[in-house]
Amino acid sequence: MPQYLVAGYLPDDFDPSAQDPAVMEEIHALNREMIAAGVRRFAGGLGPTHTLRPQPNGELLLTDGPFLETKEHIGGFWILECADMDEVMSWVRKGAKACRFPIEVREIYFQPAPDEATE
Repeated sequence: MPQYLVAGYLPDDFDPSAQDPAVMEEIHALNREMIAAGVRRFAGGLGPTHTLRPQPNGELLLTDGPFLETKEHIGGFWILECADMDEVMSWVRKGAKACRFPIEVREIYFQPAPDEATE
């Protein structure tokens, strides 16, 4: 069955400590519903981004960010396993209502490793 990345976007000035407890309970209730339905494979919030960038000399450069020209960032995500896009979209609608922020959906493509190495 296909799996989907469901990512929620937060404004850059989002302060999780100021989150309304009622909103948090709606999100927890949605997570319980997803678990009971057997569609949630993983969920979590995300902290600050750090990036390793390969350099032409072979070294790696560690930076904070990336800092894109945007006013929002991915603040959390679910991995859902659903029969099709229609089913995952029904969960995404619930997520957008509970979380009160924009949500993006992407199907996760799996490409199994070849059985034998090729030359």
